[in-house]
Amino acid sequence: MKNLANKVAAVTGAASGIGRALAVNLAAEGCHLALADIDEAGLQETAALIGTRVKVSTHSVDVSDREQVFRFAEEAECIHGNVDMIINNAGVALGDFLETVPLEDFEWLMGINFWGVVYGTMAFLPFLKTRPEGHVVNISSINGILPNPNNGPYCSAKFAVKGYTETLAQEMQGTTIHVSCVHPGGIKTNIARNTRFNRAMYSLTREKSICLYEEELFKTTADKAAQIIIAGIKRNRRRIMVGTDAKVVDLITRIFPVTAVILCTWFSRFIAWSYARK
Repeated sequence: MKNLANKVAAVTGAASGIGRALAVNLAAEGCHLALADIDEAGLQETAALIGTRVKVSTHSVDVSDREQVFRFAEEAECIHGNVDMIINNAGVALGDFLETVPLEDFEWLMGINFWGVVYGTMAFLPFLKTRPEGHVVNISSINGILPNPNNGPYCSAKFAVKGYTETLAQEMQGTTIHVSCVHPGGIKTNIARNTRFNRAMYSLTREKSICLYEEELFKTTADKAAQIIIAGIKRNRRRIMVGTDAKVVDLITRIFPVTAVILCTWFSRFIAWSYARK
């Protein structure tokens, strides 16, 4: 198990949710931090939670902007002297159907959820390769293993992150770089409230959609998710499943790949119909 004390980790999406929880828990491990987010006020709140236990730098970054991400990597290296790990965590959600989703909305989500991961990886990899042991951690989702209707753009991005990250792991085999792909299940964050909501099954309202996710589907706290992810990082695990729901879905999908997709379709429709009737 590797020691994270006095290492330097860069974390995107650190203003809230899993990103903030990762920052706080990494600081408890003695890890110095370069934190990035488009939400500058939230970044400052995260930094205040950490205090002066470790060295923390904050960076205003839109991860869908390639130049901003590469500048973030250069600034982090300059401020901290080195960077040992990048955690590409920033992400957004979008409620719509693949038949009706505006292409600009699809592109917006892919820019953050997929290209943000690619940019973060490519920007930091040269710096990581100068270290005795570098680590790339990319956040996919259980929806990068099993899709669900009305969530197509998000599933597409998370499947793409999985493929990108697992291929990177193959290509980094035999080098000093470790690669981990993280698949969280339902995590109690603000992602449902911050979702770009266009359309839902059975005309489910935005408010009911939020209640559905927060009351029924989000079971694991962000803090617990961060602890699981960090434990996986310390063990250099290639796949990190976060939450009992993620583990169960992953197992069922491995054993019954076609049946799992069919069951997920009917479950999604049933629960949306049930909430629409409330």
